[in-house]
Amino acid sequence: MSEGRELILVADDDEDIVRFVEVNLRLEGFEVHTVSDGEAALHAAYDLMPELVLLDVMMPKLDGFEVCQRLRSDSRTKHLSVIMLTAKSLSADKVVGLTAGADDYMIKPFDPIELVARVKSALRRSKTMRGLNPLTQLPGNVEVQEQVQKRVEDVEPFALLYIDLDNFKSFNDHYGFLRGDEVIKLLAACARDALDAHAGIGSFVGHIGGDDFVAIVPPEVAEPMAKDLIARWDQAVLTHYDPEDAERGYIEVGDRKGDLHRYPLTTVSIGIATNSQRPIQSHWEASEIAAEMKAFAKREARSTYAIDRRRAPGDEAGEEVTRTESGARS
Repeated sequence: MSEGRELILVADDDEDIVRFVEVNLRLEGFEVHTVSDGEAALHAAYDLMPELVLLDVMMPKLDGFEVCQRLRSDSRTKHLSVIMLTAKSLSADKVVGLTAGADDYMIKPFDPIELVARVKSALRRSKTMRGLNPLTQLPGNVEVQEQVQKRVEDVEPFALLYIDLDNFKSFNDHYGFLRGDEVIKLLAACARDALDAHAGIGSFVGHIGGDDFVAIVPPEVAEPMAKDLIARWDQAVLTHYDPEDAERGYIEVGDRKGDLHRYPLTTVSIGIATNSQRPIQSHWEASEIAAEMKAFAKREARSTYAIDRRRAPGDEAGEEVTRTESGARS
């Protein structure tokens, strides 16, 4: 496959259809590999790992429904985009195809413009889904970097919130990773709800991994959102502790020697970087400033945020000023 070109696997035993599809997709810059039966389609999918499979329903050896089901049941190919091709127009056939795991369904004969549009749409959806964190279904690192860098390049006013949990490892060790996952999902929900309450269209929340999240909002809503997120978290997280642990305000976790150690309840720390006071040149710089402010916030033994208020060098008001805001739980 040519470097940088997306590979489409076309599986159809109709030579005219194959040539039609291949020509139109190659004109759009796609790499195309063709096969004429279901077994060959499976082998090609496993060997080539295409970005998308155009799969005819009626083929020798294995029909398209069976091929689609096998692709979806295999961890190597379960995330491939699949568009079913068929001459049948009965609703029942569409339902069977979609039930087998197809992302889309096209009836022959089809217009080349529609073909290309559906392929591109399916690929966009697939890329978006692959970039989502599987636990929280929030965008991951790549999308986070792109979102920040776009605002930097457009010289758009923004604030980057770096959201992180404190004492999460002790919670995970004490209650187990399943309950730990529920706490991660709770933080994602608090972040989404706080963003929805304070920021409009164009704002963003993403999941870097583990218990680390980011949000990108207009500078003027960064602090209200941080305060709201803290309030939501401090109230909601208590329900994830056993009642006796929540009431006394700590958990006891044993070390390798069997000695018990007390750990405070899980809190949230938020570091905020913004280009409203001084320019930010890259997503790296923004993340470094937010991480610095997060470390500053973590000095507090409660849910807290810290915002960078330093100005550009040479500014008369260029003193370094940070501010923290604590949550309700001490």
